[in-house]
This record gives sequence, C-alpha cells and structure tokens, in this order.
Amino acid sequence: CSCRGQAVDCSGQRLFSVPPELPLDTGNLSLAHNRIASIPPGYLGCYGQLRALDLRNNSLAALPAGLFRGARRLAHLDLSYNNFSLVPADMFREASALLRLDLSHNPGLRRVHPQAFRGLAQLRELDLSHGGLAALSLDALEGLPGLVGLRLGGNPWLCGCAMEPLLKWLRGRIQRCSSDSQQAECWAPPEVAGAPLLSLTEESFQACHLTLTLDDYLFIAFVGFVVSIASVATNFLLGITANCCHRWSKASEDEDV
Repeated sequence: CSCRGQAVDCSGQRLFSVPPELPLDTGNLSLAHNRIASIPPGYLGCYGQLRALDLRNNSLAALPAGLFRGARRLAHLDLSYNNFSLVPADMFREASALLRLDLSHNPGLRRVHPQAFRGLAQLRELDLSHGGLAALSLDALEGLPGLVGLRLGGNPWLCGCAMEPLLKWLRGRIQRCSSDSQQAECWAPPEVAGAPLLSLTEESFQACHLTLTLDDYLFIAFVGFVVSIASVATNFLLGITANCCHRWSKASEDEDV
C-alpha cells in the first residue's frame, strides 16, 4: 500500500484479505481491484477519521455486522462490481454520515430489504444500477429524506401492479431528484417490455384497481348456476335421444325379422 497524507491506496495489489494495520488517521482508503471476499467484524472500528472507503471490484458477497461501528465520519462508500445478492436490513445503519453509496454493477443483487438504508438520513446519492433487481420496496427509499441522486437503470424491472407505488414516488421526486429513470426499462410483462419506467402512467395500472362488488359476485354465481343447469339438461336430453334412437333401431330390426 502507498500512503500520502491521510490517503491510503491498496488498490490493484491482488489482495485476498484486507491489510491488518493502517495508520489510525486514515481518511481515504482504497481497496479497489483486489480479490477480497470478506472483511473482519469491527475492522473499521479504530479509524474514526475515515471519510471515504473504496471496495469496488472485489469478491464481496456480504459485510459483517458492526463493520461501520466507529467509522462515524464515513461519507463515501463504493461497493460496486462485487457479488452482493442481498442488501439486508440495517446494513449501513451505523454509517449514519454517509452521503454517497454505490451498489451498482452487482449482477446478482436480487433483493433490497425495505429497511436496508435505515439510519441514512443524510444520504444524497444512491446507485443501484446494473444489478438484478426486478422490484424495489418504496419503504427502502422513503426513509432517505436527503436523497437527490438515484440511479436504477440496467435492472430487469418487473412492471406489474407492485411497481406502481415506486413509480408514483419517482414521478413526484423527479423534479428535485436527479435520476436515470428514463434509462431504466421494464423487462416484463411482455406488453410493456422495453418501455422506460417513467413512460408508464396511472392508466397503465388501471387493471390493478378493478374490484368486484357483491352484485358482480352474485351475477357470476347466477351465470355459473344457469350454465350448470343447462349442461345437466343438455346431457339429459342427449341421453333420452340416444335411448330413443336405440329403441327405434331395435324395433326396426325386429320388424325386418
């Protein structure tokens, strides 16, 4: 690693684990472009001056609980190009000073817990682009009052009824929230595949609000009953007709004899 002032650069060193000791006044730490698969719990506990942590392009699939305990000044965290499949609840809760969080280019990222970003009231920029997200709970974003930048493009979004609350929220925030939502596209269902998220309007979700009244259910039940009776009657008549034809045929054979 190279040290320059409070900046420690350990990037591109083919590291399989984090360096065990760093200067206690480290303010900027880069561990990018290595092969780090795990980080010991409490690893950042002694680095109270840390403001930026770059972990991009490693092999991380999870972060240990309590990792950010003590790193109360951490403002910039880059976790892009890793192997995360889930962002669990309270993953960053102790990093309450975060301003920018990058989780982009985690192709296996399928789920973000509704409480994943709890405690990040100061977060201004969130990058969730180019992952494997088909859905995102609105609860995960509503707890971010300071959010002004959001990137969602490059995910296989499922634009069904469950997507409506998120899209409504995005439309309400688009004026004051920089977003790449025009680049974010629906992958399914087939009728909207390829459509930008924000091209979907309230009319696109009208079918999601159709409800049946008691009269509708009674009518459906009545129609079903009538159809059932008609089916029974039809089968009965067909049976009688077949029986008559059989008797007539037999009687004709007797006369010929």
